[in-house]
Amino acid sequence: MRMRPTVSWTPPEDLPPGTTDLEPVADALSAGGVLVLSGAGLSTESGIPDYRGEGGSLSRHTPMTYQEFTADARARRRYWARSHLGWRTFGRARPNAGHRAVAAFGRHGLLSGVITQNVDGLHQAAGSADAVELHGSLARVVCLSCGAVSPRRELARRLEEANAGFEPVAAGINPDGDADLTDEQVGDFRVVPCALCGGILKPDVVFFGEAVPPHRVEHCRRMVREAASLLVLGSSLTVMSGLRFVRQAAQAGKPVLIANRDPTRGDRHAVARVALPLGTALTTVAGRLGVPVDGRATA
Repeated sequence: MRMRPTVSWTPPEDLPPGTTDLEPVADALSAGGVLVLSGAGLSTESGIPDYRGEGGSLSRHTPMTYQEFTADARARRRYWARSHLGWRTFGRARPNAGHRAVAAFGRHGLLSGVITQNVDGLHQAAGSADAVELHGSLARVVCLSCGAVSPRRELARRLEEANAGFEPVAAGINPDGDADLTDEQVGDFRVVPCALCGGILKPDVVFFGEAVPPHRVEHCRRMVREAASLLVLGSSLTVMSGLRFVRQAAQAGKPVLIANRDPTRGDRHAVARVALPLGTALTTVAGRLGVPVDGRATA
């Protein structure tokens, strides 16, 4: 499948309203077999902005497309300059209460799995080691020529050496890991090639307009088939890569619950949308179920 470069969505006026009632979420978790599908809204409390919420990055930033990245050397220079600077902030982000609650639900056998649209690695850092990264991870880099995969920290070291003194002040950091820089700030930033073959390096993430690996999509479809219910956390479900799993669950008669501050493209398929801050909401649910988060009782 391909992620559509169109990243905006206007909610119709007749969508069902959100609620502050956490009972449907608590009931689904207590029954077990819940599949979590998370989006950028789950990471905002870790200091990583989302795309579409209030102050979201789409108001000032258009994500890089695969077509532009592969076709334009100048676009790659701009991307890597911004991403190199953004990685310093991204790499310091730590899991928040929402990530930790999801990990706690998993440890207590309440989840069938976790699928994340995020590329920040915070689910794994919180303890959800088996989370499926639908759109890849910024912690890895892949060569478009030879296919070699290497750690991002290795590329960061090489870029530091090639761009000594590169210390611009960014206007902001975006969910895809790059920083807001002007063309003047990018300047003559030097992009380094693959250390093995000299090919073009790309973060091991799915850009807008790029295909999500079919085997990964099928793995997620199987997870939906095996789940008892689907809990969406912090995703507007604007792009089809996430929405398709909501539709699949609903068509199979599985309850879909959505926790997101704003309306989502999947609300029509949900039995409820909880409009509360995710860290507080999930920690409250954990307390009601007697599930300790980070080894501490939450009740």
